Amino acid sequence: MSKNALILIMDTNKFNGMNYNDWLRNLRIILDFENQSYVLDKLLPTALPEGSSPEKRVTFEKWLEDNRKVRSIILTSMTNNIQKQYDRLDDVPSIMLRMKEAYAVPD
Repeated sequence: MSKNALILIMDTNKFNGMNYNDWLRNLRIILDFENQSYVLDKLLPTALPEGSSPEKRVTFEKWLEDNRKVRSIILTSMTNNIQKQYDRLDDVPSIMLRMKEAYAVPD
């Protein structure tokens, strides 16, 4: 499956306030393919103290980059009205928590 086909899934199944569970399932499929699903649940690492190891710096920078990409995917996969409710939030876990509180329904 191509990357464009995955993005098309989110484009044709935009979150509209009534389809949270289906939307989230599709989002996880796409992010699993991109190896970025960890950003949905893992909080932003704290700021790196001076003298942090290169490995910690790489991990921190990767989270920031993946968070930016996933946030963009999430926001573009919403209707405009819903998007406006979340576009000021910078980190994905905050967006996901608020969406879950507002829209999640038991399967």
